[in-house]
Amino acid sequence: MRVLVTGATGYAGRFIVEDLLSSGHHVAVMGRSRPEPGAFSGPVDFVPGSLEPAAAAPALFDAVDGFVHAAFHHVAGRYRGGEGDDPETFRRLNIEGSLALFAAAKRAGVRRAVFLSSRAVYGKQQPGAMLTEDLAPHPDTLYGEVKLAVEHGIAAMADDAFLPVSLRVTGIYGPAGRGGAHKWADLFADHEAGKQTAPRVGTEVHGEDMAAAVRLMLQADPQAIRAASPQGLFNVSDLLLDRQDLLDRYARRTGCATPLPARADASAYNAMDCTRLKSLGWIPRGTLDLAGLVMP
Repeated sequence: MRVLVTGATGYAGRFIVEDLLSSGHHVAVMGRSRPEPGAFSGPVDFVPGSLEPAAAAPALFDAVDGFVHAAFHHVAGRYRGGEGDDPETFRRLNIEGSLALFAAAKRAGVRRAVFLSSRAVYGKQQPGAMLTEDLAPHPDTLYGEVKLAVEHGIAAMADDAFLPVSLRVTGIYGPAGRGGAHKWADLFADHEAGKQTAPRVGTEVHGEDMAAAVRLMLQADPQAIRAASPQGLFNVSDLLLDRQDLLDRYARRTGCATPLPARADASAYNAMDCTRLKSLGWIPRGTLDLAGLVMP
């Protein structure tokens, strides 16, 4: 399968490209500039493109079988609040630009498409309620609103020949690419320096497991996908992780003696149900994996 990936050099996109390459797929990456040599473990094609709606065209998808949209326009280092002081551009590129790409892919005859959405679409829910894909979304950030708008837009494009799905992904962790820093690098450094850490609990998924979910959407039987979720919505999460447990694991690996933060109150937190995705054969690692994040 030839798969076109946007946002390929981003934190999430890199996991997706590497998983597809290791599975024997032919990968093309779309972006404003060509990735640096050696950015990935294997060769990829480069397709110049952007999130400008007018730039989307079927020609971008020549000989493409699957499309994965992981690109997102935002202020550097921020997703929630990523609009900065320009919400109009944030909306235009991330909604109109994204939908224009999916529409162009459909016109080009691409049959499978995956959108990297977010748990942020759920927004405020009942305290302690499990997040299932059937819950009514109530996004409380522009980031969540934008992701939800794209979900609705691509769902309306679905037909017998075009199967777009949205993966509502939680926080992704795992080793960063060359020259990058993983998501907990600053947290670990602060803990090592003796700084106090506020209690926190959150849902997490390893980047490799997220990428496996993306590949599953490209490879699984389309009828099975539609049966599991007629709306094309799938939660992607693995762990409900308390920061105390994370830093305890870090301390055991490094010998850091900084006192651990208190355990957070998780009673009101909304964990994510991934029954739909698991029914298709997705098996996340189910345990915290610090390989590549902490020196042994």
